[in-house]
Amino acid sequence: MIEQRIEQHFIDSADLKYKAAQSLSKPLAAAVQAMLASVTSGGKVLACGNGGSAADAQHFAAEFVGRFERERPELGAIALTTDTSILTAIANDYDYNVIFSKQVRALGQAGDVLLAMSTSGNSANVIAAIEVAHEREMTVVALTGRGGGKIGAMLRDTDVHVCVPHERTARIQEVHLLALHCICDGVDAQLLGDQEQAP
Repeated sequence: MIEQRIEQHFIDSADLKYKAAQSLSKPLAAAVQAMLASVTSGGKVLACGNGGSAADAQHFAAEFVGRFERERPELGAIALTTDTSILTAIANDYDYNVIFSKQVRALGQAGDVLLAMSTSGNSANVIAAIEVAHEREMTVVALTGRGGGKIGAMLRDTDVHVCVPHERTARIQEVHLLALHCICDGVDAQLLGDQEQAP
């Protein structure tokens, strides 16, 4: 019984990735170009999200600053989810909904990119971060699901929306991780030239 349930998770995840490949390839290519334009002109990517998306923000920043699969110069990225003193001070002194927006206001500059992740598209603190990013003339790359929610409605034409066509959080997060790897690989390919993918 449990084996069948596990197998179904693999099948459902693979099916969603297969279905999403064509619809997400164009926005992901746009995300690659936005981040590439930023980091090659001295900018950086600020990444945020809650829960699993917070972990994804850290995962992404690690692969940008360190490396993805190939050696290359370091790329500027900061996960806004990691400094517990900043997060707890802001949440305690102000409100949890501004834990990311205050960091974007402090660190973000015109030409930077905000990588904003919310599986529902409705996370209030991510929405607040996007509002500040727009004030700062930053490009927003939003990773959402469930139709995009409020975030999908507030994005500008110059922003990028990667919306996973699914309702289930776990499936959306699985595609978000693949999307982040596609972005990292795409940036590397643009910087270093195409290289055959390892099997």
